[in-house]
Amino acid sequence: QDRFFPSCVCVCVPASSMEQCACVERELEKVLHRFVMYGHQSEERLDELLRSVCEIRAQLVAFGVQDADLSVLSQNMTQCCKNIKETVQMLASRHKDIHGSVSKVGKAIDRNFDAEISAVVAETVWDTAERQKYLSESIVEHLYRQGMLSVAEDLCQESGVVIDMSMKQPFLELNRILEALRMQDLRPALEWAVSNRQRLLELNSSLEFKLHRLYFISLLSGGIGNQMEALQYARHFQPFASQHQRDIQILMGSLVYLRHGIENSPYRSLLETNQWAEICNIFTRDACALLGLSVESPLSVSFASGCMALPVLMNIKQVIEQRQCSGVWTHKDELPIEIDLGKKCWYHSVFACPILRQQTSESNPPMKLICGHVISRDALNKLTNAGKLKCPYCPMEQNPSHAKQIYF
Repeated sequence: QDRFFPSCVCVCVPASSMEQCACVERELEKVLHRFVMYGHQSEERLDELLRSVCEIRAQLVAFGVQDADLSVLSQNMTQCCKNIKETVQMLASRHKDIHGSVSKVGKAIDRNFDAEISAVVAETVWDTAERQKYLSESIVEHLYRQGMLSVAEDLCQESGVVIDMSMKQPFLELNRILEALRMQDLRPALEWAVSNRQRLLELNSSLEFKLHRLYFISLLSGGIGNQMEALQYARHFQPFASQHQRDIQILMGSLVYLRHGIENSPYRSLLETNQWAEICNIFTRDACALLGLSVESPLSVSFASGCMALPVLMNIKQVIEQRQCSGVWTHKDELPIEIDLGKKCWYHSVFACPILRQQTSESNPPMKLICGHVISRDALNKLTNAGKLKCPYCPMEQNPSHAKQIYF
């Protein structure tokens, strides 16, 4: 993620505030409303015309031209043709009006959005083949995460990016299990959780228990016919008895009301449908942790950061131009001020030593002390006295050789 400049991944962001977005949204809602009304009116008028044509055709089939009153038939057909012509003209006219509304949306976008963002973009950010390769790899990884495997493969072929199968396989398995969970099929996720039980326990994860719990609830929703199967399946809760005792008691207590239906009992909250969305999120989080991946795609995080940062950058640019302070923004990889992106976007590509107030590097990496505090190697060496080190925060006395390098 530290390879991306947040302000370089957005194409169109509001120039100053959410008010501009609301203005465009109002115009868009008007267009969508007109489209819906146009669709309903078109269907009604076309259905009426179709019935009229079918009635005339039925008369011709039933009576024949010889027996029918030609004057009446001619009059009906003339009126039908007239109605068809009027309907076509009416639909064409209203369709033309919709085109006018669509053009207003475009004008609202032009009026409220600043399309020229080159002034706040680093000119050389993608000027090397290596950086372009990083971008392509990030996009491919994002597509794999979203389950868009065929699109990712096409991008690899067109961009020349070679993705190792070892990188693809985790995403293939992850998407296969998530797709099954969305179809409310728990078996693939349960098989995966059982096979990774020990690693999940090391993460203090409750994924396997919640999968068994959800499967048990699915049996309860089947009614009294699943009572014996539910009792037998309850044996899967045994390994989790100490950690989830209260939850297991609730599940077993619900069996008392199985004959009358769980939905009619005090345990009806067990049947809430939002549990499936929750289990998908838990599985994604824990699976990504085991695979050494971030829960969110680095590309989506960079894009979200750019969406929040770009309006501020545009305002900075405007202030600099107005006050003629061209020398403020002199570095391509630095900003003149800090932009608050919220705690969700707190990422650190470098570590600043809290003792020496300097950024760490390959020659001066971060070192983790046995007490858990982290300082730079230079600070570690300077604080060491007679082969002993006293942590400046605890202060805990320890052997400097026990410190571990955690970066680079």
